[in-house]
Amino acid sequence: MQGRTAILLKIRSALKASPHDSERQSVASARLATPPVGIIPARGQLPLDERVALFCRMAETYSASVGRISSLDALPAAVSTYLKSRNLPASVRIGADPRLTSAPWSEEGTLEVRHGASHGHDLTAVSHAFGGIAESGTLALLSGPDNPVTLTFLPEHHIVVVNASDIAGDMETIWARLRQANGRNVMPRTVNFVTGPSRSGDIEQTLLLGAHGPRALHILLVG
Repeated sequence: MQGRTAILLKIRSALKASPHDSERQSVASARLATPPVGIIPARGQLPLDERVALFCRMAETYSASVGRISSLDALPAAVSTYLKSRNLPASVRIGADPRLTSAPWSEEGTLEVRHGASHGHDLTAVSHAFGGIAESGTLALLSGPDNPVTLTFLPEHHIVVVNASDIAGDMETIWARLRQANGRNVMPRTVNFVTGPSRSGDIEQTLLLGAHGPRALHILLVG
């Protein structure tokens, strides 16, 4: 907390602001009580089936692969199929999310399932997304013990499970759902928005996958 206090003091000093400025506190409180809504593009404002179709198209546009499963009972087999298709070891790491841990992993006898945060030595991780954004093919992943953020960035292959019913048309809807689910003043430590695998391009426009995270993103839509 000492480091945090020092940083905030430097920011206040640069802004020439007082920690006891009632006017600034009032403005901040009003903004938190009534969060402003950004511009909502029309392209994602579709019926659910069309939103899901748009989400899949956009995700594939940004180099993600997409699969469909009817329920979480089919998740272990779908994960095994992906690993075999990429010639990867039959081993994945997952968090403690009850939606993932309740899947019948034991039915895939050769598949090793590790639990908890990644230390950087896992090739493949499986996470659960809070939702998806149809207009851009983006996943919203919440950090926490159930969904360690290391699983999002350290393994080379990231498999993300998301319910088809949780595909929203736009980012503002995701924020509204999160406030409703957790309460207005409760947020996870981080909310990561992921669109396709990690990539970086230099000045010569050479695209490199896996520069800052997974080189492959596979999305499994449930339902």
